[in-house]
Amino acid sequence: MTTDWIAEAQRVARGRRFDELSSPTSRQSACPAAPLSEAEICEAEVELGIAFPDQYREYLLRQDAGGAVNRLCRSATGWGWHGDSDTNYDLLTTAFPHPDSYRAYEDELVAREPLTEDSLNHNAYQAACEQWNAEYEVFQERKTSGAVFIQDNGCGFSTLLVVTGPDHGSLWFDGRATCDQILPLNLDDQPVSFTDWLARRSMDLAGW
Repeated sequence: MTTDWIAEAQRVARGRRFDELSSPTSRQSACPAAPLSEAEICEAEVELGIAFPDQYREYLLRQDAGGAVNRLCRSATGWGWHGDSDTNYDLLTTAFPHPDSYRAYEDELVAREPLTEDSLNHNAYQAACEQWNAEYEVFQERKTSGAVFIQDNGCGFSTLLVVTGPDHGSLWFDGRATCDQILPLNLDDQPVSFTDWLARRSMDLAGW
């Protein structure tokens, strides 16, 4: 069965995000810059349908969850990360896909991008372009399934914390703004822990 990628792109784009969790009546005081309680963390996990990595959970219990790291807090209508409008909460329960798992599909998708009308008439070419663009949008959105945009690094770059799947607890650098890649953060050739990442955020931990 042929996928209607335009409809799928519209469905994915409607995914719940923090901006939609907020309301005009929400106040900054609803997201206090203070440690969270165990009960609050458990409530957030149940609502979001995920389990936080151990080191991130410890951080929430003992540290101010604001600052450089997007703050987990409860707004007027639910839990989310203040300062983050990129995480698609509807995809949080889907396992984060390791880039190796989609390289072949990405190469195939790029190879069949409709670049010229060729034997198609204009209307058919336009329809093919719209379907391809929609499929590409869905593909890019799904690349960050199961991950939270934990820090905005500026210029379109972000740091991701994986919360679902085999790579649970790992940190990745979203460099798609320039290199079209999502790269694992490493320290001494080993995946960097959340605690080490907090201490070394100014270091270049992505293997460019």
